[in-house]
Amino acid sequence: MADGSERLGKLRERREDLKRELAAVGEMRPGALVGRYRKCGKPSCHCAQMEAGGHGPSWSLTRVVAGKTVTKIIPAAAVDDTQAQIAEHRRFRDLTRELVDVSEQICDANLAAAPQAQAAKKGGSKRRLRAKSAPKSRRS
Repeated sequence: MADGSERLGKLRERREDLKRELAAVGEMRPGALVGRYRKCGKPSCHCAQMEAGGHGPSWSLTRVVAGKTVTKIIPAAAVDDTQAQIAEHRRFRDLTRELVDVSEQICDANLAAAPQAQAAKKGGSKRRLRAKSAPKSRRS
């Protein structure tokens, strides 16, 4: 029994740690940041050569909203911030997933402890049954 309560205590501590970490989550955004290189189409441009990478990178953030892919152009100056925001969103997702897992384990541990508590409480009813009175006559 001591192992069960010790485990439950550690789970509760972990849950509180996760809540503190979630409270410290900063700016976040979901999606994937992609740098694209493109060719402009001018035959005299350096990008028209066979091994040239093209112009760019041009940064875009892609994510799914209501079942549709949405793309947003990100300025080159904001790429570092956007990458940090995406990483923060991933951290948020991982923390919430772990919080749910830990909470579920706590619930399961509480359920497992409940039958033991019920068994300890059982011991018979303290109230006494009254004797039934004789049935009333149906003659009027």
